[in-house]
Amino acid sequence: MYIEFDKEYLRELYTDGKTSDKKHRYQPKVIKGYQKAVFLLSSANVITDLFRNNSLNYEVLQGDKKGISSVRIDRQYRLEFTVREELNEQIITVCRLLDISNHYK
Repeated sequence: MYIEFDKEYLRELYTDGKTSDKKHRYQPKVIKGYQKAVFLLSSANVITDLFRNNSLNYEVLQGDKKGISSVRIDRQYRLEFTVREELNEQIITVCRLLDISNHYK
């Protein structure tokens, strides 16, 4: 699948492993997990392939986040993205790297 990045810092994290933006700094473990998740997204032929990789915990979100999907980076972070289809190819737009440590509180 083709990957797009909604924000420049997300592209930099994937390609360079760091950002020029001081606001978006992450631990090396989180960056490595992020890079692995984006690689697995790009390696999938279709979005349903993500269900086979249990470590990603792929889910389509509901409620106020309808239309957004997510995969887990680790226990604290998840990667949110949208999926659209153009000319019979699915395109993933990486939207945000989200700290979910307070998600269920």
